[in-house]
Amino acid sequence: MNWQNRPRCDQAPAWALLRAHYEQHFSANAGAFDLRAAFAQDPRRAPDFSLQAPYVFADLSKNLIDRNARQLLGQLARECGVEAHRDALLAGEPVNVTEQRPALHPLLRAPQNDPNVPDGLRDEHLKILQELDALLSFAEQVRADANITDVVHIGIGGSDLGPRLAVQALTEHVSASAPRLHFVANMDAHDLLSALRGLQPERTLFIVASKSFGTAETLANARAALDWFGAGDGVDVAGHFVALTARPDVAAQLGITRCFSMAEGVGGRYSLWSAIGLPVAIAIGAAGFRALLAGARTMDRHFATAPIATNLPLQLALLDVWQRDFLGFASRCLVPYRHGLRLLPAWWQQLEMESNGKRVDSHGRAVPAHTAPVIWGAEGSNSQHTFFQMLHQGTQTVPVEFIAVREAGHPLASQHRQLLAHALAQARALMVGADHADPARQFPGNRPSTFLLLERLDPQTLGALLALYEHRTFVAGSLWGIDSFDQWGVELGKTIARAIEAQWGQPGAGDFDDSTSALLARLGG
Repeated sequence: MNWQNRPRCDQAPAWALLRAHYEQHFSANAGAFDLRAAFAQDPRRAPDFSLQAPYVFADLSKNLIDRNARQLLGQLARECGVEAHRDALLAGEPVNVTEQRPALHPLLRAPQNDPNVPDGLRDEHLKILQELDALLSFAEQVRADANITDVVHIGIGGSDLGPRLAVQALTEHVSASAPRLHFVANMDAHDLLSALRGLQPERTLFIVASKSFGTAETLANARAALDWFGAGDGVDVAGHFVALTARPDVAAQLGITRCFSMAEGVGGRYSLWSAIGLPVAIAIGAAGFRALLAGARTMDRHFATAPIATNLPLQLALLDVWQRDFLGFASRCLVPYRHGLRLLPAWWQQLEMESNGKRVDSHGRAVPAHTAPVIWGAEGSNSQHTFFQMLHQGTQTVPVEFIAVREAGHPLASQHRQLLAHALAQARALMVGADHADPARQFPGNRPSTFLLLERLDPQTLGALLALYEHRTFVAGSLWGIDSFDQWGVELGKTIARAIEAQWGQPGAGDFDDSTSALLARLGG
């Protein structure tokens, strides 16, 4: 099947079959599907609805799905040409159709002499390897420089969330001699000023990360950092500022001449594996960063070769589409039971909602199905004392994705067992519920969840986990027929912001609505 002419999910025969199956076995009129009965009737449910992928074990058995729905979803994937679309992504074809670009983030993870790199991408891959060697060499220089005690990373969106998440997750792998890492993203200057408090210009390295070097928030913070550096008698801008960008010419206009480049075919939310990962390499070293890439590459190969029935990214995406478009769940909650993964919900939120939060397909036609749900969540067990009340007894059913790590990574073994027990208990409680004479104490149960289990949290495992979410997002977008690699939806507000800023201090200027004009005047504009 030609990936460019593949049918959208609602046009495939399996879509109508799934709709009929839902109406017959899952709708309220049919009495709805009950997880407790499903487990009682099927002793093979837990093992048969579980999958092992590189570094990640997934238990999908507590979701509202049966064997027939799963089979029909696999048929849907085949009819929609998902495998052909996947192969096009990995071959470097222009799957970002609205911008006529490839999505090259999987290529960033391919090691030297990888036999799976397509012939047409070998020159690009060689360039990537050369840039990676230069980047990691620089990272080791920074780690060895006793004069650099602090590194301030300035970015936003994917240029911030990916490296910030990785540094938090891999804290146990950061050497004591590495410089302290500080992350700045918000245009609100409190963020930057808080990071700079107590730092010394001559002992601070600034990393400015922006693919286009035109992102307003990043440039505002970069200019303020340059002013702070100069005011502190800092004169060696070249020695204390480095840019991560596809536009080194624009960076040079700010006086930042040392740059590491990233390809135009790598989107911000997929850019951790590129030069954007420099702060991660500084934190965990060159060997650690290569291990992160290697872990992601193992998931790439699983995604590329595993059959539909055992392909974890594909099966998770099919489940996501089933939950969104048939079961009608408008949001999805992620709860990692590991402090190092506390930023994962925000990272996934951007990945999923910026990639698949679209209302037209890649041909410009309205998508008749619902696309990306609201992604939200927080770390366990803190979240048990915030929003779990709603998950258990609220009027909406929200699928929950739990992540747990078997190895503690610290010496407090009994406390880690408690943490894992809470994760298992919450998933079971959502499913089984509880009867009580007092209605206020009743738990309806039959609430779905997915459980992802990692053996440990190290660079390889983190790489595999993040690549899993990337591929899952791509497959869901492929089924919906949308382009998961553009993000035009973030541009309109930026354009209007520039117009408002241009009219600041000129009462009555600008063709704004009455509300915006009144608020602008009240703010002193």
